[in-house]
Amino acid sequence: MTTGVQPGRGSIAEVTAYFLRLGLLGFGGPVALVGQMERELVADKKWLSKEQMREAIAICQSLPGPLAIQVGIYISYLRCGFWGAWAGGWAFIFPNFVIVAALGALFVYLGDLKPVTGVFYGVSPAVIALILHSCYRLAKLGMEDWLQWVIAAVCLVVTVVLQAEVALLFLGAGFVGILYYGSLFRRPPAAVPMFAAPFAVPALAQLAPAASGSTLGKLLLFFLKAGSLTFGSGLVIVPFLEQGLVHQYGWLDQRQFLVAVAIGMISPGPVVITATFVGYLVAGFWGSLVATVGIFLPSFILVLVAAPLLARYRLNPNVQGFVKGAYAAAIGTILGACFLLGRIAIGDWLTALVGIASLAVLFRWKVNNPLLIAVTAVIGLIAYPLLQPAWVMVK
Repeated sequence: MTTGVQPGRGSIAEVTAYFLRLGLLGFGGPVALVGQMERELVADKKWLSKEQMREAIAICQSLPGPLAIQVGIYISYLRCGFWGAWAGGWAFIFPNFVIVAALGALFVYLGDLKPVTGVFYGVSPAVIALILHSCYRLAKLGMEDWLQWVIAAVCLVVTVVLQAEVALLFLGAGFVGILYYGSLFRRPPAAVPMFAAPFAVPALAQLAPAASGSTLGKLLLFFLKAGSLTFGSGLVIVPFLEQGLVHQYGWLDQRQFLVAVAIGMISPGPVVITATFVGYLVAGFWGSLVATVGIFLPSFILVLVAAPLLARYRLNPNVQGFVKGAYAAAIGTILGACFLLGRIAIGDWLTALVGIASLAVLFRWKVNNPLLIAVTAVIGLIAYPLLQPAWVMVK
């Protein structure tokens, strides 16, 4: 299924430089970022094969945490080994951390960030279009037969009905893949240690330190749990964050929370960088640092445990079956999350028009993501004061 590329073949410097650039200029959320990595690293740079990219997406989607960061860590591991994974992953996060922490400082010290609302108004439907376009590319990459589409459809419906990603969907889809594609009932199964990783996930929450009385301790624990127990793309981490930040701890009100979501959507890099903005609002710079480490650290641990096992057992038919089933679940849950997020992003005729036009532009001219984001941001800045849509900042 793969070409057998072993980790450690590339330069840490080139991996760091690539992910610094991607972290600075990559827009559109996890699926768009993964699509960009697939286009640049598979088609252009030839760092890995299509099969390896498909495996990377499937294994990372089957683990909790932000998809784009995990795929970046996994690719960095394949390219440069253990230390390359740490270098590439944190390089991916760093530019966005600086940008979002700076926006948090502006919001706190200037009292408001009203232009963000206008930008959010114009950019959000374009982000939905970027997700749909990238999901189309990923479906072309890894969806092969009717069973995968059935799995995807079931996961889409469950995600929309429950309004959340369900961790067991990925494990169940992987098991269906083993039954259909693997050799579980054809010959004595080979040991597949890879499956220990998903079931070990809840233990990470137990490894997190008990919450202290300090705000920083509570922030760290909350975002460690978010990074450890929130499955899938990160696109529907929003309900989990809202429950904890607004209702459980009362750190933010509804308006501040929606501004935080907007920041995560309009800034480059992964959507869950919202954690950095939230951390700054709650506890200043150190809060932003603690929240960022908390949301991303579990991804490094999980991927660096799973990646060597996947590389070792990648030719096992049961592993391949699990990958196919989990990949299909990824496509379905991402589409379901896109629907849920679309209810926040699209609320009137203009946002619907921006979303449709953005999707048409992406399919027809393949415009780069930063240009699309810039144009729709200008549209939002101009249109928002004129239309004054009340729904944008209303739950």
